[in-house]
Amino acid sequence: MTDDGRAEDLWREAAPRVLARLVRRYGSGRFDLCEDAVQEALLDAYRQWPSGLPDDPLGWLTSTARRRYVDRVRSDTRRRDREERAVRLDAPVHPPVHPEAAERDDSLLVLQLCCHPELPRSGRVALTLRAVAGLSTAQIAGVYQVPERTIAQRITRAKRALAAVGRALPRPEHAAERLTSVLDVLYVMFTEAHHTTGGSPPRDADLAAEAIRLGRALRLSLPDSAEVAGLLALMLLTEARQPARIGRGGVLRPLDEQDRSLWDRALIDEGTALVERTVPGVDPGPYLLQACIAAVHADAPDTDRTDWHEILVLYRLLEAVTGHANPTIALNRIVAHAMVHGDTAGLAALGELDAASPGLPRLDAVRAHLLERSGRADEAVAAYRRAIAAADNLAEQRHLRDRMRRLAPGED
Repeated sequence: MTDDGRAEDLWREAAPRVLARLVRRYGSGRFDLCEDAVQEALLDAYRQWPSGLPDDPLGWLTSTARRRYVDRVRSDTRRRDREERAVRLDAPVHPPVHPEAAERDDSLLVLQLCCHPELPRSGRVALTLRAVAGLSTAQIAGVYQVPERTIAQRITRAKRALAAVGRALPRPEHAAERLTSVLDVLYVMFTEAHHTTGGSPPRDADLAAEAIRLGRALRLSLPDSAEVAGLLALMLLTEARQPARIGRGGVLRPLDEQDRSLWDRALIDEGTALVERTVPGVDPGPYLLQACIAAVHADAPDTDRTDWHEILVLYRLLEAVTGHANPTIALNRIVAHAMVHGDTAGLAALGELDAASPGLPRLDAVRAHLLERSGRADEAVAAYRRAIAAADNLAEQRHLRDRMRRLAPGED
């Protein structure tokens, strides 16, 4: 790995840890200033590190961020009393924790802070994706398919609410109090890593690794949570497919075209074992059900020998658990329905879903695939053309265009 590549890895890993150190020292009421200070420190690193990495990158970033924070507060409070300012800058907001405990997983602590229950739910996720995952406002907007300005407003409101709360950074043992939001954030992190907003590159391996690392840390904090286990298993089983999912030139390989001998068996074994230990005796939630679906796929030697009946039942359960409120789950259920009951039945179900949720992402891509399987090539080409026009992801566009050209060479 080049020095530039190593520096980028260090920035992503260190940023949330440095932010946690500042928030722990100066208080969650100053989260906004702390985040700005970390960003300025990262900018300093970008300028200085190409000439040589420091011996202690984390320490360097922490010291630089603290200096930047102090400079900002001094600038903002120049007219205030010197003694009051000194107390604010130098005194910790609560008794310091043991250095090893603080070092163990600062990223998880920042994640928990951003998921504070007094913050609006939409703001919690957006703020955490910025502070912990390092996603840009544009990337977060792409994940949620809303205007970039909307996400910027959510982040701003969340920071203001966090400043108003003004409480100390929560410890990991309190994670269950805000578990739903924490799981939502990790899921969105991993989804963005697995299928990047722009599609170039088609996946973000570092972000996927960070989501899995945080999932493992959360599992250690909450070993009895079935949904934590389910989300971790889901990420492991999905990550296991990566060696076969992306071909040369960043071309996406859908599940039915993947060389399953390339799948990571160690990750599959770990994820499957986690599912098998967790399922007995529990009422499965959304993440555990998705992990069960991924485990069925992982157990199948190919698409034709996949237990689609079980997958269909699991999707129906998933729809029930989520209150039939997620049209994307319905779309995935229709794929399984088509595999069990035939493409014609699947196309009819797609028509109903399209009427209920017009403009649903990927619906035309699924329709094109089912039309192609049914031998209706002209209709499939038209559906592929609509799917390409609707797709923002470059890698997905290339994949859909390749499939269309197989039916109609020369089409563009």
